[in-house]
Amino acid sequence: MALEPGLFFPGDDRMNVWATVFVLCAVWPSALSVTRYSIAEEMERGSVVANLAADLGLEPGGLAQREVKLDIFTNKKYLDFNKKTGELYIVEKMDREYLCPAKPTSCFLKLDVIIESPLRIFNIELGITDINDNAPHFRRDRVELDVSESATPGERFSLPNAVDPDVGVNTIKTYKLSVSEQFTIEIQTGSDGTQYVDLVLTKSLDREEKAVHNLILTAVDGGVPVRSGTANIIVRVQDTNDNPPRFDRQTYTVNMTENSPIGTLVMKLNATDLDEGVNSEIVYSFTLYTSEKTQDVFALDPSTGEITVKGTIDYEDMKFYEMHIEAKDKGIHPLLGQCKLVVHVTDMNDNYPDITIQSVKNTVNENIPVGSVIALVAISDRDSGDNGKVSLSVHQPMPFILNMSSERPMHYHLIVSEPLDREIVPEYDITLIVTDAGTPPLFDNETITVHLLDINDNAPQFPRSFYTIRVMENNAPGALLSSLTAFDPDLHENQYLVYFILEKEIANTSMSMLFSINPENGNLYALKTFDYEIEKEFLFHIEARDSGSPPLSSNVTVHIVIVDQNDNAPVIVSPWRAHGSVVEEKIPRSTDKGSLVAKVIALDTDSVHNSRITYQFLQVTDATLFSLDQYNGEIRTMRMFSYRDPRHQRLVVVAKDNGEPALSATVTIKLSTVETVVKAYSDMTEVPLEYDIFSDLNLYLVIGLGSVSFLLLITILVTIVLKCQKPKPSKAAPPCRNSVISERNSTIADSTLVSNDAYWYSLFLAETRKGKLVVRQPVPKGSRYVVSSLPRGTGLTDTSDSAASTLQVRNGITPKKCTHHLSILSRMLLYAVNML
Repeated sequence: MALEPGLFFPGDDRMNVWATVFVLCAVWPSALSVTRYSIAEEMERGSVVANLAADLGLEPGGLAQREVKLDIFTNKKYLDFNKKTGELYIVEKMDREYLCPAKPTSCFLKLDVIIESPLRIFNIELGITDINDNAPHFRRDRVELDVSESATPGERFSLPNAVDPDVGVNTIKTYKLSVSEQFTIEIQTGSDGTQYVDLVLTKSLDREEKAVHNLILTAVDGGVPVRSGTANIIVRVQDTNDNPPRFDRQTYTVNMTENSPIGTLVMKLNATDLDEGVNSEIVYSFTLYTSEKTQDVFALDPSTGEITVKGTIDYEDMKFYEMHIEAKDKGIHPLLGQCKLVVHVTDMNDNYPDITIQSVKNTVNENIPVGSVIALVAISDRDSGDNGKVSLSVHQPMPFILNMSSERPMHYHLIVSEPLDREIVPEYDITLIVTDAGTPPLFDNETITVHLLDINDNAPQFPRSFYTIRVMENNAPGALLSSLTAFDPDLHENQYLVYFILEKEIANTSMSMLFSINPENGNLYALKTFDYEIEKEFLFHIEARDSGSPPLSSNVTVHIVIVDQNDNAPVIVSPWRAHGSVVEEKIPRSTDKGSLVAKVIALDTDSVHNSRITYQFLQVTDATLFSLDQYNGEIRTMRMFSYRDPRHQRLVVVAKDNGEPALSATVTIKLSTVETVVKAYSDMTEVPLEYDIFSDLNLYLVIGLGSVSFLLLITILVTIVLKCQKPKPSKAAPPCRNSVISERNSTIADSTLVSNDAYWYSLFLAETRKGKLVVRQPVPKGSRYVVSSLPRGTGLTDTSDSAASTLQVRNGITPKKCTHHLSILSRMLLYAVNML
């Protein structure tokens, strides 16, 4: 016997284990010699069992050239031989319980080692020792037992035993039972060494106390470490009839009113029996101590224990009833329990209280004072005691209360407790409830209806306090503008509304001359056609007044906004031409490129958007010769004249506004080139004007123009002086908030035209050179300019074009304005004298 590396020690946790190898060498003939080794089961793969080369006397170096074969008598290859080292090692884990299922005391694995050249055979026996690798287990992990609660202590009940495939100390060692007051276990060992377990009753059982006992049986082996297995033991305690039925109390007391209907439940008795099954089923019955008269009035249900009325209960006949009842179970030996029921009869409240309305006001004004009496009410009840005590109350919370009369008991005053409002609640249904103090209480009710009469306490109300109404100009007279409707929650005449416009004069014109409102429905109409260029907005008030006494009213502010239409075509004010005539201009042929030839100016009296004017050529003789600025109307040369250019050039300019649809005006300018050395006039923004050469005809024209201008200025000067001495208000439209035309709304097409003295002076000189006189009349802010374009040598001609190009002054002439006008005229007179 030899100790080799690879011995397995049970309980060692190291991965590399050592096995103990016992080599039993018997001095037998060599052909029959057996070498024995012993290892523990479950050794790891690669573990060395023994060094066969050393044990068998073989040279390790010579084994490499010889063929070595292992012949193992199993279906698996558990071992292998290393030729280099001569070691026998494990290639597959070995389970002793699998290799030796019959569980013998010893387990061997037999194999032959065959070595050739020369042939030698060695017999090997490998003993497999057991380790504690299996835990005990029960074939049934749940065991149910039925035990009668009448079982006596000491009774035994067999339990299944556990099994453990391990052997020796690793097999089952003992059994343990969980803690229990009623049970314990006893272990017995059979002739074959098998242990058997009995469950022993140590204490009497009581099913009513505990019906099921849950125990745990544990089997423990003797290995290291210790392993165990468990089984659940369920002990159900079987009932015996050892508990009688019991009532909650020995005596029950019930109060019943007289005349209770037949079938009325008096009481439901409930006896309990702690047993189960038939031992707990209970039957109820009257005992002999219950009188027949009582049994004629009351019935007892034997299965449910309900006691009901089956006869007439009369308080005057019997004041109380006494019943004796027993409850018996259905066991083989029945047990019973008893109780007593006493029924006290009480007098029935069989008279309803009565309520009487002695005086009532069914219609009152909604402004009735708080504390006013609405009705007088009396109550009564024919019963006595508590059944005759009555009380009166209002059914729902209402603005009314009841006051008991101090002079007459059981009489009440119904009075107003809060202010009333018909618009919130038009009528009240006051329900008075009279209740007695009986058991159960009886009651009666009476309803008083109070109607509220309306008073004029609400003024008409408009949905909004401010209305803005947009009206397109050129509207038809009588057109509906809007409907302004007010609401009055009052009734009848207090609700009938009348609408009218609060009088207000605008430009000496009453609002009723401009607008009309239907007094019945509030429809607002326009009485005239509005012109945006004259009036742009109106602000006035409309009042709604009811027909109450005194009448109440409210008003609303109405803002009428006149919306502009593109209804005014542009008017060409420069260059001036007679009606239907062509404007003729002369320019030197030597005019440089970029020189100003003419400037077209058009005015549009519409709003800013509609009055934006653009210029373009409608016809032009030579498109490469002239250019037209689309915004300021200036016509300039694009190049110098050549000898191939025609002498006469015809330009047709159209001035178009920004409206929809757009309106336009045209002017035809006929340009003639002359072979003169006259210097072309400069831009209209240049003040100096020089004449290099005057012909006789030009001299006569200048003298004539100066004379006419001088006479014209004198005439205008006299007229202004006369107006300043005697001012007279205009009949058209005095200034007011609603009719003032703002300076921005009277925009002239070219923005440089407004309030620009240098521009007007340049225009004056330029137009004078062209044979026309331009008179500028500056006016205060908010007014309009009067621009008169007059042909030289003619008087003040009132043509359609000049009239259309005139912007009227809307404000009256004040002394300060007169002084300003005179100053301007004086300057213009000096200009005329200088020209002469």
